[in-house]
Amino acid sequence: MNEFELIKKYFIVNSARNDVLLGPGDDCALLQVPANSVLAVSTDTLVSGVHFFPDMDPNALGHKALAVNLSDLAAMGADPCWVSLALTLPEIDEAWVEQFCAGFFELAEYYNVALVGGDMTRGPLSICVTVQGTLPEGKGLLRSGAQAGDGIYVTGTLGDAALGLQQALGKVVVAAEHHDFVRNKFEHPHPRILVGQALRDIASSALDLSDGLAGDLMHIARASGVRAQLEIEQLPLSQAMQDSVSQEQAIALALTGGDDYELCFTVPEVHRGQLETALAHCGVTFTYIGRMLSGEPNVELLQAGQPYSLSEQSWDHFRS
Repeated sequence: MNEFELIKKYFIVNSARNDVLLGPGDDCALLQVPANSVLAVSTDTLVSGVHFFPDMDPNALGHKALAVNLSDLAAMGADPCWVSLALTLPEIDEAWVEQFCAGFFELAEYYNVALVGGDMTRGPLSICVTVQGTLPEGKGLLRSGAQAGDGIYVTGTLGDAALGLQQALGKVVVAAEHHDFVRNKFEHPHPRILVGQALRDIASSALDLSDGLAGDLMHIARASGVRAQLEIEQLPLSQAMQDSVSQEQAIALALTGGDDYELCFTVPEVHRGQLETALAHCGVTFTYIGRMLSGEPNVELLQAGQPYSLSEQSWDHFRS
């Protein structure tokens, strides 16, 4: 099977979306953007040995490749619409491609996302995904909108994906009853699309947690020109985390572990009462973890009212 036969068999999928005027097969896709809407676009690359283990289950990899990109749309409050996929393969392995597509398209179908184009080439295994979504004009959840006095919130629990990675590397021992939970957190993240949409008229800023809460929240602090103060006791930790590592390790994983793909967002005090109602239909827990303050952009950690020092740092591909 050659490149074009592989594409035709596994990647040419009829879309149920009426806004796909022309899908894969031509030089460009033609897409119809709704009136009074703006286009939200995000790209992520996953590289074998850097973002995933070379022997990772291809079905899970297909899911994760799309999920981490949809998470960016969730952080903007956008409606997912279309996706492009550039796949680099060391060789054609039809069984691998079949399972990768099964995971990829299952998630795409769930969120009604149409594959509209891409590329395939030969080389070291890597996956580049570009997602496109829409949202009403002026409704984007930017990183630059936080103000002093806003509360800081996160969805779900923190550090579980990092705990799953540590388990896979043999660095921690996770109880048998938690094995599936932490592995799924690492391999099958769930983009918080509904949460992002529900926050459009409530949150002042938002982002998704890909590199660790401490580092990611710093992006909001810098973009907004305010200081973030986190209360360590408020960090939402799963039972798996509490049963598997010390409190100090749990805090480090929650703040710097990365790969959570939960949402972190800020909410003005005047909108705080609306949160419970707005997120009730999303099926996701959320937790108040601190507040934004005036001052030099920074992320300040407090435990029992005292400064807390963190030795770990959030992920940076180019840090020595």
